[in-house]
Amino acid sequence: MPGPAEASAFSLDTEVDESSPLSERDQKMLALERQWWKYSGAKEQAVRELFDLSATHYYQILNALIDTEEALAHDPMLVKRLRRLRTSRQRARTARRLGTNA
Repeated sequence: MPGPAEASAFSLDTEVDESSPLSERDQKMLALERQWWKYSGAKEQAVRELFDLSATHYYQILNALIDTEEALAHDPMLVKRLRRLRTSRQRARTARRLGTNA
């Protein structure tokens, strides 16, 4: 299990744009989504260390964030990718519930 030192390897302070309409937390959440895979350790541990949120609460906030025009303007490629991933996961869950291969 990763320790706090590994989660602290996520250096997101340089990602904040003061002129952005997004809050610092929102910008850091998008930065984490953009680069979390580059670091060792569990993403959930980094979420806990950086934002003091449970994984469930983090993803609830992230899903609301990627639906905003401000997030889309801030990082269009990332937000579109996250929206596509969310849609494909929703379709897969629906297909499993209905017992189809849609």
